[in-house]
Amino acid sequence: MIGAAAHTQFCYNPAMARRPPDTRSLAEKAFKAATAKPPELPPKPPSLPGVKEMVSLRIDRDVLDFFQEDGPGWQERINAALRKAAGK
Repeated sequence: MIGAAAHTQFCYNPAMARRPPDTRSLAEKAFKAATAKPPELPPKPPSLPGVKEMVSLRIDRDVLDFFQEDGPGWQERINAALRKAAGK
């Protein structure tokens, strides 16, 4: 036989009843999340003239050799070639 305390512990509680999910609202929530416009990133700060950015770049050996043939200043020559290719 079950005691009174144990009986109240295992009684049906309507607040804890399992309800089927509202599929329409779940679908609308998923659609909204999938189609929502991502937040816009803050604008990039304007570049300062003459300030160089340190980057790591992989280029073919023969291309590097071409720019290094004339000695010091090869990085500036690569920068000038990239600037020309970018139309700047």
